[in-house]
Order: sequence, then C-alpha cells, then structure tokens
Amino acid sequence: MFWPMLAIVLGFLGLAVLGVLAVKVFLEVQRLGRQVEVTTQRIQRAAEDLETATTGLARTGRSLP
Repeated sequence: MFWPMLAIVLGFLGLAVLGVLAVKVFLEVQRLGRQVEVTTQRIQRAAEDLETATTGLARTGRSLP
C-alpha cells in the first residue's frame, strides 16, 4: 500500500511543479510582450524621424545648383 500512495503523492507534486512553471512562463511571456510593444513603438518613432529627415534632405538637395 505504501508504493501506490507514494506514486500518487509524487504525481500530485509533479503536477504542482508543472503548474508553478506554467505560471512563471505565462508571466515571462507577458513581460516579453510588453517589451516587444515598447520596442515596436521606438522603431516606429525612429522610422518617422528618418522619414522626416529624408524629406528635409531631399528638399535641400533640390535647392542646390
């Protein structure tokens, strides 16, 4: 009777460990998603700044002889 009970306890402990790891993974995925969002916004701002600078440079190039 000892071995079946031990197997059941170890099974529950294994499931508990997997549950804790799943929560950790979920939280890290959320954090990564927030970082990706912030990085995407930075890239968009940089692209807009580059477009603005390019437009200004094109105007300056047209005015040269």
